[in-house]
Amino acid sequence: MAENFQQPFQCIQSFKTKSGSKNVFVASVGSKLFCYDSESGQRLSVWPQDGADAPNANDESNPEVEGPPGKKRKVDPSSEQKNTTPALKQTTAWTNIPILTATPDGEYLVALTAEDKSIRVFQIEENSSFLELSARSMPKRPCAITFTDKNDILIGDKFGDVYSMPLIPSAEPRTVKAQREHRKVIAATNLTVHTERNLRSLQMQQEQLAKRAKNAQSSNQDSEAPAFDHNLLLGHVSLLTDVVFAKLPSPEDSSEQRSYILTGDRDEHIRVSRGPPQANITENYCFGHTAFISKLCIPTWAPEVLISGGGDPFLLIWNWASGQILQKISLSEYQSAETKEVAVRGIWASSSNSHRVIFVALEGNPTLLTYTLPPSGTLTPLAPIESPLGGNILDIESNGNGVIISRDTIRQPGSSQEWRTTASKFYLDLLRLTDQGVWEGVDAWFVGNVNSQDTVPASGVSEKEKKASNNAVYGLENLRKKLYGDEE
Repeated sequence: MAENFQQPFQCIQSFKTKSGSKNVFVASVGSKLFCYDSESGQRLSVWPQDGADAPNANDESNPEVEGPPGKKRKVDPSSEQKNTTPALKQTTAWTNIPILTATPDGEYLVALTAEDKSIRVFQIEENSSFLELSARSMPKRPCAITFTDKNDILIGDKFGDVYSMPLIPSAEPRTVKAQREHRKVIAATNLTVHTERNLRSLQMQQEQLAKRAKNAQSSNQDSEAPAFDHNLLLGHVSLLTDVVFAKLPSPEDSSEQRSYILTGDRDEHIRVSRGPPQANITENYCFGHTAFISKLCIPTWAPEVLISGGGDPFLLIWNWASGQILQKISLSEYQSAETKEVAVRGIWASSSNSHRVIFVALEGNPTLLTYTLPPSGTLTPLAPIESPLGGNILDIESNGNGVIISRDTIRQPGSSQEWRTTASKFYLDLLRLTDQGVWEGVDAWFVGNVNSQDTVPASGVSEKEKKASNNAVYGLENLRKKLYGDEE
C-alpha cells in the first residue's frame, strides 16, 4: 500500500556543526530536514519538529515576516473551557524542499521551501540541532541558489531575474522605494518663497509628491516589495534555470581576479555577465544548445571550463570566457523510455586525492555517468555507476570515503511517473573509485544505519497525490518547448 512508502532524500549535503568540531550529514525529505551523524548514521535532529511544523508562519516577533500581524479574536473564557476537541496538528506551508546547499566555507546551510518561496539560512548547533537564522520570502519562486566569494547569496528565479542578498540579513528592515518616496519632505514653504516663479515651482513639487504618495498607496507597493536587503543584478527574457559564480584573472591585470555570473535559461542561452557591481555588463554568450539548459558546472580545479547540459542528448564543454565549444559528449543511449528524451538533472565536480571526477545524473534514470577531467579540459568517460538495487539518481555528495548517492525509493527505476509495487528503503549507497578506475561499494555503518530508518511517509493513495508527488521531484520535462501542433 502507498502508506508504506517512505519519501527519499531529495537533496543531500555534508556539513559541519557551528563550532566545526563535528561533521554531519543533512538531507531534505519532503517538507523536513534531517541531520545525521556522518560516522554512525544516527539521526540527530529534525527540522521542523512535529507539533511546530510552521516555523515563523505566525510568529509576530519574526523580523523577516512581511506585513503587520493579523488581528486577534477575543475568545470567551467559558467557551474555551467547553471546547474539549484536541488541537489539530500544525502543517507546514510547503510540501518539499527542492534546494539545499552549503556555503563554500561550510558554516551555513541554505534551503528553499517551495510553496512559500522562502530562502532559509541555518546553522547546525553543537548538539546537532537546526538553528534557523532567517527566512526571507521572494516575490517569485527561486530555481537556483549559489554564492559569491563574499558569501552573499545569488538567487535566480522563474521570472528570469538574478538577485543578490546578504547571507545574514540586517536587523533594520529595508526602506523600499515606495516608502522612500512617501517620506520625502519639501523643505521650502510659502513663507520662505518670495517670487512668483519659485512659488509655482513649489506648488508643482507639492502636487507631484502628493501624486506619488497616492500612487504608492493605491498600488500597494509597500506590501508587495520584500522588506529585506536584496539587489536586482540582471535579468533574462526567459525562465532562468541555473546560476554559477566564477572568477578568472582580469584581462587587464593577471594578478587581479575578475568575477563573473553565468546564467542558463529555457531558451538555450548561456549568458556570461560580469560580477557585482557590474552585473549589467554582458561579456559574451555561449551558443550551442538546441533545447533548454538545466545545469551549469565549473570545476574548482579548472575555472576556465564550463560543463553544461539540459534537454539536449549531449553535454557541452566550453571555454566559457571565449564562448568556444571544446567538446561534445553524446547522451543519446540514455534516453528515457517514457519520454524518448534526455534531460540532465545534475552535474557535479568532485576532487579528492588523485581523482578529479565529473558526475552527471539524468532525469528519471538510475545510472550515474562519470568522467575524468584532466587539465587539458577534455572529458574522458569512466565506467558508469549502476546500482543492483535500482533507484533513480536524485542527488550526490562527495566525502572522504567516496561518493554518497541518493536514490528514489518510490518510483520504478527508469521512470519518473510509475510507482513501485513494493516499498524500498534503499535511500543511499556509498561508492569509491579504485586505482583501476572501477567503482566499488563501501560497506559503511553510516549507509546501513540511515537505510534502516524510516523517513517521512509518502502520501500517494490517490492518483492526484501521486501526480503531485511526481511533479515535485521530476519537473524538467515541463521546460521542454512543444512544437506547433503538439498536444498540451
